[in-house]
Amino acid sequence: MIPEPAWRRALDLIGKADEIALACHVSPDGDALGSMLATGSVLRAQGKRVVASFGDRQFDVPRLLRFLPGQDLLVPPADFPAEPELMITFDSSTPDRLGLLGPNTAKAHEVIVVDHHLSNTGFGTLSLIDPHVAATAVLAEQLIYRLGGSLDRDIATCLYAGLVTDTGSFRHASTTPEVHQMAARLVATGLRTDEIARELWDRSPFGYLKVLAAALERASLEDGLIWTYVPRVDRAAYGLPYTELEGLIDIVRRTDEAEVAVVLKEDDQGAWQASSRSKGAVDVGAICAVLGGGGHHNAAGFTSHLSVEDTIAAFRALLPSRDGEA
Repeated sequence: MIPEPAWRRALDLIGKADEIALACHVSPDGDALGSMLATGSVLRAQGKRVVASFGDRQFDVPRLLRFLPGQDLLVPPADFPAEPELMITFDSSTPDRLGLLGPNTAKAHEVIVVDHHLSNTGFGTLSLIDPHVAATAVLAEQLIYRLGGSLDRDIATCLYAGLVTDTGSFRHASTTPEVHQMAARLVATGLRTDEIARELWDRSPFGYLKVLAAALERASLEDGLIWTYVPRVDRAAYGLPYTELEGLIDIVRRTDEAEVAVVLKEDDQGAWQASSRSKGAVDVGAICAVLGGGGHHNAAGFTSHLSVEDTIAAFRALLPSRDGEA
């Protein structure tokens, strides 16, 4: 639970600020971008000057999220305030996760961190962090209500995208009665759950199928760990952006014989972005934190500049053995 004084301090900072700069993590998912756009739309409706961004060098909203309302708030990192009066970050556990916007947190007068990751380092001047909630969108909704805002269909669409992506469409263990109650509030605004589901999960370019096939062909199953990788040359052959690989881990992790799944995806700069999933017995969040990343018990990630083989070896070395020892 977030202490009431923290909420009151957040409302005071927002109330006094003339301009508010919002940021979410690089390669944003539905929770990061949806929470930021929903909050930004409410702040703008209340008369605030609002800009929003994420710190990717190639500033493109992932195709799967281009249906989200409120994207006219977005500016490229180069146009983001260098020394924000008030900066609010969403779904980012460290400044590094903000990419090009990470240094802006050090120069901002105040930084409110809105997040649900247990691995959050508490880098802001004010933390609105609750690792017990299913998504940052849950905290964004609470902030919106405390600001005196209300939900319309556009704002609800953004929050719903965050809720369904981080709960795996209500399949993950984080799906509580409160999650369904929030979903009911959002759906009551008139949003189209079928259209949102189609955008998030039921669309892909033909090239994705080819890249997926290659990734599955090279998958390895080793003592309860399944892993594979996607080099950028695979994507380049079909003009496939890095962001199209987001759902690959959810296919690989289905393997019955594996407790843990890892997918390494080479980004446009040549680094390997690792996504990991656990079925519950292994805390992949703790493993990824050791490797410089973080996340949750069952879903986490990290960045590696090593080779594929060395990256997997480093991850494998941190897995518990069959007798329970690391």
